[in-house]
Amino acid sequence: MFTRFLSIARVSFLETVRQPIYGVLLICTALMLIFNVSLAAFTMSDDNKLLLELGLSTLLLSGLFLASFSATGVLSREIENKTVLTVVSKPVGRPVFLLGKFAGLLGAILLAHYLNTLVFLLAQRHGVMQTTAQPWDMPVLLFGGLGVIVPLALAGFANYFYGKDFPLSALVLTTPALTCSLVLVAFFDEKWNAIPFASNFPGGQVMIATLLVLLFNLMLAAVATAASTRFGQLMTLTICVLFVCMAVIADYAFGQYAEKSQLAAWLYHVVPNLSPFWVIDGLFAEKAETTVTGGYLLYAFAYSSLITAAFVSLGIAMFNRREVG
Repeated sequence: MFTRFLSIARVSFLETVRQPIYGVLLICTALMLIFNVSLAAFTMSDDNKLLLELGLSTLLLSGLFLASFSATGVLSREIENKTVLTVVSKPVGRPVFLLGKFAGLLGAILLAHYLNTLVFLLAQRHGVMQTTAQPWDMPVLLFGGLGVIVPLALAGFANYFYGKDFPLSALVLTTPALTCSLVLVAFFDEKWNAIPFASNFPGGQVMIATLLVLLFNLMLAAVATAASTRFGQLMTLTICVLFVCMAVIADYAFGQYAEKSQLAAWLYHVVPNLSPFWVIDGLFAEKAETTVTGGYLLYAFAYSSLITAAFVSLGIAMFNRREVG
């Protein structure tokens, strides 16, 4: 059974990363993260705080669309085209099939989040240019640009002359290249002076903030997988958007009335909440009580795991009753 699960997960991962929408969303996310550097300059207060907020919001939105479109691509489309029958007609249980699909989707989202985080860190390192006289961060532009352009050019060369799959080749080449670019940038300041490793990069709390956004995106992947067992692409995206909206307003709509109303208290504990995963205000409060500790991270991980498991279980229940013949 475990071998079948791994096979389904592997095929699901490859199907996801080969979808054109996957590459398009990666490129759009990277461009938005780069564009945020200029957009954050139009504030009256802390430009770097806005840059961080825009970056984390971009990572969140990227996870929303990746989960919605990828889940429908590897699951609901197979159900609609009846290709799922070739798998479930064999000695492969429907729960194993769905879990394998979900595992492959998680792998694709983890890879996308890693690549987006690399671009996010480069953008944060560059920072907002307060004036036109401020110089560009040339190590970021040079190494970051080479870490993307060269792998894409090599992937295009391999596709044209050797027939290699372009999306997969691009991911295989870009992931280590962009990682090396980030490491090289960490050794220099914006004027090419040697500095202690990563001293100009955001601190560990920012990295934890990106990890918390990833945990919320994993919940979105579970919601999208469950919705894809019954609905198509548009409805799955709508359900995921509604899920995010409910998570955003949970504190405001139910939390402030939890002590006065039993219904509000019940809804506050049932409706998923984004606030445990959104620590942007605490990052700039500069207070000890707002520091994200290891215990808090474990709490967020447990909360995300429970919500994810609940929606995956719901998806299995709906898929078991779905007519696919």
